[in-house]
Amino acid sequence: MRKIVANLFISLDGVVEAPDKWSLRYWSDEIGEAVGSGMAAADAMLLGRVTYEGFAEAWPGRTVEDDEGAEFMNNVRKYVVSSTLSEAGWNNSTLLTGDPAEAVRALKAGSGGDIMTSGSPTTVRWLLSEGLVDELQLLLYPVVVGRGKRLFPEEGPSFPLELEKSATFGNGVVRLTYVPA
Repeated sequence: MRKIVANLFISLDGVVEAPDKWSLRYWSDEIGEAVGSGMAAADAMLLGRVTYEGFAEAWPGRTVEDDEGAEFMNNVRKYVVSSTLSEAGWNNSTLLTGDPAEAVRALKAGSGGDIMTSGSPTTVRWLLSEGLVDELQLLLYPVVVGRGKRLFPEEGPSFPLELEKSATFGNGVVRLTYVPA
């Protein structure tokens, strides 16, 4: 059985929106290795509509010379959870149809590597509520953003988690890996 590993960059105040605006000054080899190890373990991505559309606009024109993640992002199998999209045209993209929870369960039951999310906080919350997340990996940045979409809004369900492992990087970013309790 495959694992779903949810990956997010998150600020101290819980903001996950637009990490390109607040996380880049902290980029380091350690963060690159953390991101790269997640990509190396995955052979598929599961994305919500908003993240998918942003990635589908940004990544197709990039090459490995521009960004070392370009080959992975452009060639990995991508599954999209959306009730509003009618097609997913980016390379190797499939729009999940029917009952999304059943579609994701079928993906997990198949063979292969990890299925990773990148961003997609609404989808991650939904996956957590359906009991489909096997690991929640957060890169916690030492910055208060002040406004923006949070991983967990003020009102919402609780998700009991256990800290499986943690690592503190030299720049103050903390990698936290949680599993369902």
